[in-house]
Amino acid sequence: MTAPERARDPVPGNAFSWRFVTPMLLGSALNPVNSSVIATALVPIAGAMHLPVGRTAVLVSVLYLATSIAQPTAGKLSEEFGPRRVFLVGIVTVLAGGLVGGFAQNLAELVVGRVLIGVGTSAGYPSAMLLIRRRSDQAGLGSPPGSVLGALVIAGIVTAAIGLPIGGVLVQAWGWRTTFFINIPVTLIALVMAVAWIPRDPRAGTRRAAREVAARIDVAGIAGFGGTIAALLVFLLSLPHPDWTALAIAVVACAALVTWELRADHPFFDVRLLAANRALTRTYLRFAVTMLCIYTVFYGLTQWIEAGRGLSSQAAGLILLPMAVLSGLIARPVSQRNLLRVPLILAAICCLAGSAGTLLLTGDTPVALIVAITLVFGVPMGAGTSANQTALYKQVSAGDIGTASGLLRSFGYIGSIASSAIIAIVFRSHVSDHGLHVMSIIMIVVSAVALVLTLADRQLMSLASARRDAPARPAPDPAAGEPVPSALE
Repeated sequence: MTAPERARDPVPGNAFSWRFVTPMLLGSALNPVNSSVIATALVPIAGAMHLPVGRTAVLVSVLYLATSIAQPTAGKLSEEFGPRRVFLVGIVTVLAGGLVGGFAQNLAELVVGRVLIGVGTSAGYPSAMLLIRRRSDQAGLGSPPGSVLGALVIAGIVTAAIGLPIGGVLVQAWGWRTTFFINIPVTLIALVMAVAWIPRDPRAGTRRAAREVAARIDVAGIAGFGGTIAALLVFLLSLPHPDWTALAIAVVACAALVTWELRADHPFFDVRLLAANRALTRTYLRFAVTMLCIYTVFYGLTQWIEAGRGLSSQAAGLILLPMAVLSGLIARPVSQRNLLRVPLILAAICCLAGSAGTLLLTGDTPVALIVAITLVFGVPMGAGTSANQTALYKQVSAGDIGTASGLLRSFGYIGSIASSAIIAIVFRSHVSDHGLHVMSIIMIVVSAVALVLTLADRQLMSLASARRDAPARPAPDPAAGEPVPSALE
């Protein structure tokens, strides 16, 4: 369906009603929650399966891998086959993953369950972004629907911090299998909501041959991207004892991917777009750096709180809750007003300040000071994520936003994979104050790079100026049920 055809479609007076938005928010929350909820279950899983604790770390890395590949793939499939169809398939896949993992009897079955969960939850965010963009175009909105995008940030990123205490409570109360089984009731609710409340995708036209479909979704490009990310993940997780073979494979696969995509008619990883749209490339890099710092706090600082500070996993999760709450409070107004440059600068400064603050932590540090330092990271988590999402919304066309949104999440997971490598290096023998401080120095350097990238980005200034010069038109608030003008009005 072309853009003019979509613009003529009738849209309800309240285009972004709570019924339209709620299933997408629930679907988008599944991925970040599942990425963190497993953290508190790794030790019990190792005990139940009679495995070294280190081997269970594969349950974290396989979800990173599956998600980083499946997010842009889901976006591409949403553009070709319809976002509602992809969203529903994703929900069913998560349901299957919850069952497989919950009834698993060995590590291999657990890995299969986590892969299914990673692939299924990847459909939520890119399909939601495409649905929102299409509905916004149909409603004739001149600016991004900030309230909806803000809610998507809270559901898609901020909820990752909530997974830690949720996992601690579930494991302590009912055992590690509940970290898989919890997906079953949630996905059933999301499935019913999506079927009832998300409008059907337009009917496909004439049937296309399998070769044509494969060319349009660029199966070869997806395979090349997946191979590159997989090899890169193996190399990063091998540190501090580098697997040079994996790095060589990653380089060769990346070169082959770029060569193929430069010639593809419908590229999956659009190298030409990234080269031409440097502002979008900078958005991806900023997001990756932000996620590197945030995930280092999630997992690295959490490990230190448990092993270095001597607190329980449940207590470690609760310490991070204020950070999640603050990020949610910040994300909403930043998205509502479609703010860009100031939140991104503030996010980089707070990353820098928070990273410097972790240098002060020792085994005798009061819990209140730990909470205060982690609270600083709530600013980049809320403001930085919201502003980068708004920047992406403005930097790509409606037809590309599904894949572009998926790639945004992929770059975020590349940042999280890099954080895993950093944690593995600094805590390679044991968790210590010295290792935490080395990790802090790395985060300071990375945060400084993010600040320079943001200050030097002139495109952000022009986007901010365009926003100020545009006529005031408040975005709809789905929670309050505010109406959005129909395309027919």
